[in-house]
Amino acid sequence: MKTFLISGGAGFIGANFTELIINQGHRAVVLDALTYAGHLENLEALSKNSQYKFVKADIRDQKAVAKVLAEEKIDFVVNFAAESHVDRSIENPNIFVETNVMGVANMLSCSLAYYEKMAPAQKSQFRFVQVSTDEVFGSLGDSGYFTEKTPYAPNSPYSASKAAGDFLVRAWFHTYKLPTMTTNCSNNYGPRQFPEKLIPHMLNCALQEKALPVYGNGKNVRDWIYVGDHCRGILRAIEKGNPGETYCFGGNSERDNLMVVKSICAILDKKIPRRNGSRYEDLIQFVEDRKGHDWRYAIDDSKAVRELGFERQYKNFEVGLEATLNWYLENKKWMSDVLGKGKL
Repeated sequence: MKTFLISGGAGFIGANFTELIINQGHRAVVLDALTYAGHLENLEALSKNSQYKFVKADIRDQKAVAKVLAEEKIDFVVNFAAESHVDRSIENPNIFVETNVMGVANMLSCSLAYYEKMAPAQKSQFRFVQVSTDEVFGSLGDSGYFTEKTPYAPNSPYSASKAAGDFLVRAWFHTYKLPTMTTNCSNNYGPRQFPEKLIPHMLNCALQEKALPVYGNGKNVRDWIYVGDHCRGILRAIEKGNPGETYCFGGNSERDNLMVVKSICAILDKKIPRRNGSRYEDLIQFVEDRKGHDWRYAIDDSKAVRELGFERQYKNFEVGLEATLNWYLENKKWMSDVLGKGKL
């Protein structure tokens, strides 16, 4: 049994990864500041599990991070902690720099100090994993794919701050020989996603009979990966990847935003028909486009498939989407608790 320090583990992807780690027979120490996107509700099912421990702390807190590393005898550090919403980064970029840059620098410095005190056998197994995004690569045209060799070209305060953190991870490997890895993923979807994100936001609006706001003409394209598939990819990187490497994980499921919203509507039409007999699609409203809205993201993850044996459970986005919507509809208390307003 190995012990994982999972920073940002009360967030969407981090909580799903924590659940995976414990189900694999390992121990998970979650460190989270419980800001707006981190919620203990995401970890409620694990609260009585002896292999799980929660520590409330900010990744910028040097004393707290150093203490957890030493006292819990951490084998792997996996950093999910980040400010991650593009719209919020446009409104308030400074907090993104503080968390996504300074926070990562602190995690790296504390991990290096801890690593240098390890016995040689422990050092050979230790890994620091930075969980990043495809947004650091910028925007694609109508063709082509991001790979591990794509140059960084971030276009939003969010992606720029994530890129800066990724570069620090690279520097700590090359300068200090800390065994780091970076993973880049496409858009995640699945259970426990914070309700400001596209899929749960559209579901919440639809069930309240509110307008479904779609940016611009809705033709911006994203590649969608089910969160469980992404988490298994990260674990494969820890188990089989090499320090200093980068691994990309995609869903092989490109959909434009309008297509995603219409798919949500079609599923809801079958499951919860509107009382007035009209379709949920009638609620769609096009709104002013996001500033600097990237046109298209898509990932070629053949390196992860080839070198790590990565594979996806959900090879069809619509099947995964229906499973995701089913989870939210079956867990209305979760959404009510997270929103704090009982909207579902």
